Amino acid sequence: MRLLPVVLSGGSGTRLWPASRQTYPKPFMKIGGSSLLRQAIERGQACGSGEVLIVTNKDHQFLTQDVLDQMPDAPRATFLLEPKGRNTAPAIALAALQCEREYGDSTVMLVLAADQLIPDVEAFVASASEAFRLAEQGKLVLFGISPTTPETGFGYVEVARAAREPQAVRRFVEKPDLATAQGFLATGRYYWNSGMFAFTARAILDALEHHAPEVMRAAKAALTSAQSKDQCVHFDAHAFGLQPDISIDYAVMERADNVHVVPAKFSWSDVGSWPAVAHAQVADSSGNTFDREVVAIDTTGTHVQVESHGPKVVATVGIHDTVIVDTPDALLVCHKDAAQSIKQVVSALKTRHAELTELPATVHRPWGTYASLKEEEGYKVKRITVKPGQSLSLQYHHQRAEHWVVVQGKAIVQIGDTEHETIPGQYRYIPLKEKHRLTNIGEETLVLIEVQCGNYLGEDDIVRLADSYGRA
Repeated sequence: MRLLPVVLSGGSGTRLWPASRQTYPKPFMKIGGSSLLRQAIERGQACGSGEVLIVTNKDHQFLTQDVLDQMPDAPRATFLLEPKGRNTAPAIALAALQCEREYGDSTVMLVLAADQLIPDVEAFVASASEAFRLAEQGKLVLFGISPTTPETGFGYVEVARAAREPQAVRRFVEKPDLATAQGFLATGRYYWNSGMFAFTARAILDALEHHAPEVMRAAKAALTSAQSKDQCVHFDAHAFGLQPDISIDYAVMERADNVHVVPAKFSWSDVGSWPAVAHAQVADSSGNTFDREVVAIDTTGTHVQVESHGPKVVATVGIHDTVIVDTPDALLVCHKDAAQSIKQVVSALKTRHAELTELPATVHRPWGTYASLKEEEGYKVKRITVKPGQSLSLQYHHQRAEHWVVVQGKAIVQIGDTEHETIPGQYRYIPLKEKHRLTNIGEETLVLIEVQCGNYLGEDDIVRLADSYGRA
């Protein structure tokens, strides 16, 4: 029987602001040496599959492809590209229909979340093997995590007896209060719901048809109207939006009578908060977790993470049990006990400075990246990188002129109808309203410093005349 890893890659990770933003969410954060998304894909590979089905937002396709391109032995990937998030039931329904169509309904789908940390891959494979055997029998299988604390932020599943073996699920329990969670922990008969599953395409499709027919009808309609090209399934926004916004737990798992739990043999974290990120790292003798050298005086239990365009010294004095996350455009300082309230900061910023919740300091585009280094009235300085063989759109600006200096790589700079080969140290001037384009013709990443001059320097002052990525 065939195994197909299905990676669900979505969410905005508001509790991990300012590192996680809407256009660069938690799956792309590097924790433990690589992005959480890459780790999820590698777990699927470790289970013996050379293919993966990835469900993600259409705006994150190029970021996901970048992750795959950086893997030395990447699996063959198929993308289901969502116009917007519609929760896990529609995502799994679409994945199951695609799996049935491409691989057959007896294929076992190993559904993985792209934003979880599981360091012990070998132990994960052992648990996945147990889940695979149950899935072959037509069971709907959930990976359960043995609670280590009376956690009130997770859903639970109950089984009949305290035993470290697969069992039928008796019931699902929503996030409990503290006293209830303490009782769950004492019995040994409850597991955290990990959000990872295994089942055949046929089993989950039958369950959806029986328990959530409205989800199935909408998923079939969305897939019927979709367009497939180059291993990517593109959905019609209207048809996709008609799908119910409901989780697979509510739609199926809490209603079905053939759900089994496999107790995880591996350590697990949903890294859903900054304290969880800190806990996933190796602390020093004072309980601190630093991602770079920090001058720490009388500092304990503190997590410091810095993203900077250049060298930066960080010093802490008299700081305890604190989270400090510094990015080029935002600084977060909070007590670890208040970390769950960071989403309130994000809500407040959405009405004041929405861009700080949407775009990271380094903005990723299909062709490369750009980052604003300095901005004052009348001018802005940016650092632009372009991947080999890629180019920006042919464009012009109504309200700004630009000065370009190449500092790494080899470029073709088109100004008007003339093309100029440009190497490190050479400079080009782009007059106001003159069409222009930047192309990397070298074998290494092109790096360019851009100085914009004008009365208005917003990103929306771009008129695209031609574009390789369909934005013109």
